Amino acid sequence: MEDSILKTVILPASLALIMFGMGLALTLADFKRILQQPKAVVLGAFSQLIILPLIAFGLLEIFGYTGSFAVGLIIIAACPGGATSNIITHVSKGDTALSVTLTAISSVVTIFSIPFLVNYALSKYTGNASSITLPLKDTVGALFIITLIPVGIGMLVRKLNSNFAIKADKVVRVASIIIFIAILAALILKNKQHLADYFSRAGIISLVLNVVTMGLGYLLASLLKLSRKQAITISIEAGIQNGTLALVVVALITNAPADTVIIPAIYSLVMFFTGGFMMAYFGRKSSK
Repeated sequence: MEDSILKTVILPASLALIMFGMGLALTLADFKRILQQPKAVVLGAFSQLIILPLIAFGLLEIFGYTGSFAVGLIIIAACPGGATSNIITHVSKGDTALSVTLTAISSVVTIFSIPFLVNYALSKYTGNASSITLPLKDTVGALFIITLIPVGIGMLVRKLNSNFAIKADKVVRVASIIIFIAILAALILKNKQHLADYFSRAGIISLVLNVVTMGLGYLLASLLKLSRKQAITISIEAGIQNGTLALVVVALITNAPADTVIIPAIYSLVMFFTGGFMMAYFGRKSSK
């Protein structure tokens, strides 16, 4: 009963609140930035939407993972950035406007890419378990309702009353982080007797995926001669994922094994540490 309420009510409602908060920080000018900063936007989107999933698939081949653990890694890699990445970017003295733009773009694109990538992973890594599926139509519809619609409402509120939206945005961002941590803590407590085993199995691959993707994002931005602010932002957006959305996607999978959620949860813990490093290291430096 508690699991059912978590999957059908608490997770979707929490994600909708987080996406509403993101909408409060968005204006149409953020989308126009695609034309103003095409190189930074294209590289940022490419790093998150293409490079991250490719690295995830590559690591699964190297580590030899199959089954629900492998599917869990692809789920977190297929998700967009979230409000967390915007906060980390801001504290790290990155380009916050670029971060918000990239998060908005990836949130739209992944509504359609998540079902494709996850169903491919289910087919590849769960063998003949054809009963384990992510319904395409239902998933796109659910993600649209709990992500894009709240973002649109948030943007409308921002347009109608910008002063209120700016004040509310700060409150909702903090609330979003608290809610996400609370959900993560609940999952950890529920599986505390297996936590050491889960970390031993999922910790290294989650850390490698996160660090390699963030490092590659920063390196590519530097090679393309983007500013340090933009390089920091692209690095963060490439590796900091919407963990709440990953948990919602797991809940949408028909007959998903219970441990499918483990790698998204472990990755979410790992990215808090790497994000904390970014804030501590770059937050103290003056941007050039």
